[in-house]
Amino acid sequence: MKKKRFVRIITYTTCILIAGLAYGIFVSYTGIAIPCPIYKTTGLQCPGCGATRMCLALMRFDFRRAFLFNPMLFLLIVPLGAVFLGSAVTYVQDGSKRLKRWQHIILYSSIVLLLGHGVVRNFL
Repeated sequence: MKKKRFVRIITYTTCILIAGLAYGIFVSYTGIAIPCPIYKTTGLQCPGCGATRMCLALMRFDFRRAFLFNPMLFLLIVPLGAVFLGSAVTYVQDGSKRLKRWQHIILYSSIVLLLGHGVVRNFL
């Protein structure tokens, strides 16, 4: 059963990574990206604005520019990655999809930080 759950996690993760890589390559070559509906309607940058450009910079290993496109999201890559990895390990080991306390803390803190960053980047 563990092997089946492990294969499922690897399959889903690989599909997501391939889709992200394909989107990144498409945007790099065409310059066409999904526009932010919040920015389009209000002119204000949402907490995720710059995420596509950040990911494109990361694909080129340009960490400085990636940070400049969306500093908060860039800083949250490692803790959010830890939440994903921890939940994947727990799922493979015992089939549980419930998050642990530390994962909830990271997720809620990330939401607060991203929303705060969204306010600060637009009004200060």
